[in-house]
Amino acid sequence: MFEAWGRGLYRARRLTLVLAAAFAVAAGVWGTGVFSKLTSGNTFTPPSSESNRESALATSVFGRDEADVVVLYHSAAMTVADPAYRRAVTAELGTLPAADVLHTTTYWSSGQASLASTDRHSTYAVLQLAGADDAARQDTYKAIKNDLASGPGDGITAKVGGTVPTEVAIDSAVTGSIARAEGISLPVLLILLVLIFGSVVAAALPVAIGGLAILGSFTVLRLLTLTTTVAIYSVNITTIMGLGLGIDYGLFMVTRFREELRRQPTVEAAVARTVATAGRTILVSGVTVALALTSLMLFPEVFLRSMGYGGVATVAVVVIAAVTVLPALLAVLGHRVNALRVRKSVGAAPKEDGGAWYRLAHSVMRRPVVFASVIVVVLLALGAPFLKISWGGTDSTVLPASSTVRQVSDTLASEFPANSTTPAEAVVSNVASGDALTGYVSKIDAIPGVTGTQVTGERDGTVRLDVGFRPQYFSPQARQIVTGIRALAPPPHATVLVGGATAGLVDELGSLGSTLPWMALLTAVATFVLLFLAFGSVVLPLKAIVMNILSLSATFGVIVWVFQWGHLSGLLQFTPGSIDPTMPILLLAIVFGLSMDYEVFLLSRIRERYDETGDNPVAVASGLQRTGGLITSLALLLIIVVGLFSASSITFLKLLGVGMIVALIVDAAVVRVLLVPATMRLLGRANWWAPRPLRRLYARYGIREAAGAESQPYVRAT
Repeated sequence: MFEAWGRGLYRARRLTLVLAAAFAVAAGVWGTGVFSKLTSGNTFTPPSSESNRESALATSVFGRDEADVVVLYHSAAMTVADPAYRRAVTAELGTLPAADVLHTTTYWSSGQASLASTDRHSTYAVLQLAGADDAARQDTYKAIKNDLASGPGDGITAKVGGTVPTEVAIDSAVTGSIARAEGISLPVLLILLVLIFGSVVAAALPVAIGGLAILGSFTVLRLLTLTTTVAIYSVNITTIMGLGLGIDYGLFMVTRFREELRRQPTVEAAVARTVATAGRTILVSGVTVALALTSLMLFPEVFLRSMGYGGVATVAVVVIAAVTVLPALLAVLGHRVNALRVRKSVGAAPKEDGGAWYRLAHSVMRRPVVFASVIVVVLLALGAPFLKISWGGTDSTVLPASSTVRQVSDTLASEFPANSTTPAEAVVSNVASGDALTGYVSKIDAIPGVTGTQVTGERDGTVRLDVGFRPQYFSPQARQIVTGIRALAPPPHATVLVGGATAGLVDELGSLGSTLPWMALLTAVATFVLLFLAFGSVVLPLKAIVMNILSLSATFGVIVWVFQWGHLSGLLQFTPGSIDPTMPILLLAIVFGLSMDYEVFLLSRIRERYDETGDNPVAVASGLQRTGGLITSLALLLIIVVGLFSASSITFLKLLGVGMIVALIVDAAVVRVLLVPATMRLLGRANWWAPRPLRRLYARYGIREAAGAESQPYVRAT
């Protein structure tokens, strides 16, 4: 089937390229408009969670009361008791357009002591903005941003923070990080690809496929925005996976095409054979990666679902491009794929046996127990810090310390009553009497850590309560307080919903914890089935899953060591703290998929050689000789892509970049190059074992590497 597809592409090569060019133009014109369609609001809390239901109920009964914008004022000479301080701030706020600012709350208008700092030289105003949704309120904020930041004068300074400015700042930084990553990484990638390929023409092909994948995924994402909510962060995974997989598959396909050009009598035969071998491997790899990313769609959180949308869309487009557009390009180029050489050895036959990677494999296989034992112990030791992870949420602390929005948040936390803008909120419906409510409030106040409960709204038997507490609102102690409030019996005949930022994190952790086992099950089963169909073994898929778990544990441990415990925080320029729980899950899906990508590349060559010789050590060494340089080159190139995210000013992008760098180094330099040969030597022919019924299944439905791979494995089940 794959060989016939390759021959068909050769005959329709020009038509294929014309259609691909038309698609690229359309995607560039229409698909890139996706940025204005993406959302950046609350995408981390499950839509049906108690905290979201509380927010919806409170809004429907009392109207919106969120602190959209917080304007922090400070006077070195005056306190909030000074009439001149009040007049200056009130006058400035009074100049804001009434159509943009629906309501303003200040220390003087509300009399709330929590709106003044402990030294009374600082105060803040809370603004509610006009706008039907997050995007509209962001537009409103941008319209008045300069007026707010100018300050009222008279020695009074103003800084702007709050929910909407934080969202705008994060969006801007994310977009800037992507643009910077693309602008810097692409020239570096081109130079490295030219050095790796030794030919300018060959080096340009993977980049073209990656670019087409990114444009195509933008188009798919924009189509999805017509029917569902998609978070802006989805473009991050689109960029990473588009360039990364485009280069992976392009390099793999072009390398194989060069080999087949030396073996086959015609370009058509070389294209057909390339698609039959490398094309088949790319398809298996792509489906494996896509299924790993599909598991993100099991989560109700918009953030993770959007990452799943972006990832699967990118993988689908890049696989289609790799097995259609790239073969067509190779068919047109033929031997000119080696044009514009930068070294004379381009096009020469690589060493099949006896090269450096071949010798390394045999060196490992002479002492497999030592290598396997040491590597497993080291990876487990690296993963140990993950056992002490502390979860937190995404707020202004992901921004750099130089950000004004971050400075406002830090000042509110250090100079004002704890959580003055982020209390827990409870909406009590069907309250029968004031005494019943008083009794319920007294129970809340008795919870350790609670500083007091205030009634902030009352209408038609529904009461809104703001609960203050001492711990930081994303801390484990704060989550215990929310859990304690939810555990209280409501007043007679009443119902209670508890929300707020802390409750949102509680709901998020509960949702992630309940869905994670299903994600793991889907990923493991899908991986097992695909690898079995590709290689006819039940041992290799299980071994691959176990090794991926070891690699992931090491990655997660390093993340905790760096981003929670603060090692290298000065070098990477971030403030250490808790870990957003969605980040390890996102890394799990991406890294698991990419690890299987490299596993399929390596095992496909090992299996091909094993079918030829029946000698397991020779097959392993030969497979590593053919793919060792390829895998390490792919990892290096992808490190260049994601490495620039580690330089982002946004902490969670930095975490994603560092996590992927660690995972790529561990996987490419340790697991595939050392641990795979060691374990395959220990298992011997058992690597290829399958029960007789499954062997028959593989014989009928297995995805063959090539026409010559119909031969059965040399090991027979008993």
